[in-house]
Amino acid sequence: MRVIRVVNSARGVELGDRVRVADRWWPRLRGLIGHPQLTEGEGLLIESCQGVHMYWMKYAIDVAMLDKDKQVVELYPSLRPGKRSRMHWNARYALELPTGSLTRTGTEIGDQLDW
Repeated sequence: MRVIRVVNSARGVELGDRVRVADRWWPRLRGLIGHPQLTEGEGLLIESCQGVHMYWMKYAIDVAMLDKDKQVVELYPSLRPGKRSRMHWNARYALELPTGSLTRTGTEIGDQLDW
């Protein structure tokens, strides 16, 4: 699986330097289910994603929904196990990060992310 570095260009901060890319059917479906808790710098970028669920997860994560231009359209800080996001028809990506990453980096709706 490809690994990328994700930066919030609007704030000049790094969100993760070991972000795996889920760009095929099975990795997108599985997401982080069964994966150990993320550490700082880790994450998962899910392509072709308009919403996420936390069913079968054992820990909370931060989620940023991004449009085709990599602009943040919604944030879900500390999305807990058993919960789910709303569907975002304008989203193209979901960026899943360790809890606290969005607050630590000051990431807000409208910010531009790059990788």
